[in-house]
Amino acid sequence: MKLGVIDVGGGVRGSYGAGVLDYCMDRGISFDYGIGVSAGAANIVSYLAGQRGRNYRFYTDYAFRPQYMGVGNFIRSRNYIGLDYIYTTLSAAGGEDPLDFRLVQNSEKELLIVATDARTGEPVYFDAKKDMDQDDYDAIKGSCCVPVVNKPYPVHGIPCYDGGISDPVPLEKAFADGCDHVALILTRPRDDYRTAEKDIRMARFLLKYPASARKMADRSTIYNEGLDLAKKYEAEGKVTIIAPADISGMKTLTKDRNAIAKLYSDGYEDAKVLDKFL
Repeated sequence: MKLGVIDVGGGVRGSYGAGVLDYCMDRGISFDYGIGVSAGAANIVSYLAGQRGRNYRFYTDYAFRPQYMGVGNFIRSRNYIGLDYIYTTLSAAGGEDPLDFRLVQNSEKELLIVATDARTGEPVYFDAKKDMDQDDYDAIKGSCCVPVVNKPYPVHGIPCYDGGISDPVPLEKAFADGCDHVALILTRPRDDYRTAEKDIRMARFLLKYPASARKMADRSTIYNEGLDLAKKYEAEGKVTIIAPADISGMKTLTKDRNAIAKLYSDGYEDAKVLDKFL
């Protein structure tokens, strides 16, 4: 059986997925295939590198530094989130918390990273092993590039936005690539459907990229359809959904250390449902 894992990300709510994947490392639960969206891509790549606890440090420590995200960044560079700081300054071989990309490259596991082509609004699936290299994590940066608060991030000549705009719940991609069963890590409660108001409001700022603006305005529909599909597959025994019971009002960029730590703990506890794959 080809077992896949999808981490849908969600900014600092991604600490929930970090807890799930740390539990998997502790228990020796292995996946053959992974898809990471936005922060979920960073979570899974650290999981493949076997670096338990690394993601937790990023959410509960580094995320509170002004270089990581803040108004100062936006004033200086029009980028609220410091993607180069996170995925180069901190994560490069000589950085404070380097990613052991050698283990990712040597792994037999597959990992795709979902980003959105800002020009077309369509998803782009980067292969972590082919499209990244030691200290070159641009694919993750593109996948984590939140529209409006950040300018598109160029990845191999493609201006990229967050993958959550175009394919927030990439189950169809996972099954098309041969997965028999998928563990789906959500960062909202399983019955929490998106509403359109905020997405429509934010889409109005994407004047330079009208295709992405249209996709952003329709984001709630895309996510909600993905969630319904996940529940359908769950009923058919093809998907295991792991989702927090409560997120305490956490949003994508909420700076609340206690809430972030609780989501991590909840993810670690909720991941016990994956023991069936041992």
